[in-house]
Amino acid sequence: MLFSSITLLVLLVSLATAFPRMDPKTLQQLLKRDTNSKACPFSHTDAYQHHKRQVRFDPVAQRVSTTGKYAWKAPNLEAGDKRGPCPGLNALANHGYIPHNGIAPATTLIQALGQAYGMALDLATFLAVYGTVFNGDALSLTPGYSIGGPANIGRLGGVLSGTGITRTPSGLSGSHNNYEADTSATRGDQYLFGNNDLLQIPFFQQYYDALLENTPAPQQYSALFRFRQSRFNYSIEKNPYFFFPQFAGVLVAPAGFAFPPAMMSNHSAQYPQGYLDKETFKSFFAVTGESGNFKYRPGYERIPNNWYKRAVGTEYSIPA
Repeated sequence: MLFSSITLLVLLVSLATAFPRMDPKTLQQLLKRDTNSKACPFSHTDAYQHHKRQVRFDPVAQRVSTTGKYAWKAPNLEAGDKRGPCPGLNALANHGYIPHNGIAPATTLIQALGQAYGMALDLATFLAVYGTVFNGDALSLTPGYSIGGPANIGRLGGVLSGTGITRTPSGLSGSHNNYEADTSATRGDQYLFGNNDLLQIPFFQQYYDALLENTPAPQQYSALFRFRQSRFNYSIEKNPYFFFPQFAGVLVAPAGFAFPPAMMSNHSAQYPQGYLDKETFKSFFAVTGESGNFKYRPGYERIPNNWYKRAVGTEYSIPA
């Protein structure tokens, strides 16, 4: 309802001003943080710290369907299907967990993130509402956003479309200053590459090479420190307009490195905390081919068959 949309806007409006752009001195202090640490830098808590208790694998509860109504279907980008910088959301649209056109109500996004990835309600709600307010249609009868580029507000039932009161929603592809910052795990800096939506094969290759094989997901995540550091240093060195605000940079940017092992790992009796094998990693990022000769097809992200999400009770949530 419109009332709930306005309420969500009021609840999150402080986020727009609470995190100003970071000054160079602060950036240098971040660069000097303990380089011997095994944890991923710029994150105040280990992604798995609150899930150290014994995890039990349940093949029935954790299995994610990729058949029937959830069978993978290629996007029709020429016809207007939206796909954007988030491989997890692109995969949800390709499998029908959210509308195939990539324009989804916030409530649908919240449900799909839990159903397919085992994301906790608090984090799923925050991400859905934040994206709706800053890059979607918050004043719609069915508030939500495009997971790709700008979308016609009317397709979400916007009640103020065309009045001049609301801007055209940018979608996630226009979220660089809100969700996104420079030094992405697999995407390029806007200034250096002309876009920050498309996967850059060299960065994907670096991430791929940094993934430890036959290793539980928590240890895979911790081992990404050097890769995370090299990506940060690359942007500092190459990008004279490096953009790293406190919210999108310090608080959100690490998620791009943490989400693959935390949300895309396949779970099993052998790896109840998950293990992100390299074929699964490629599937979620729409990459094919062999190492050293990868090919990327934007928008073709896929949840692998026989894939199991996080265990019930270990949903990925906002750290306390």
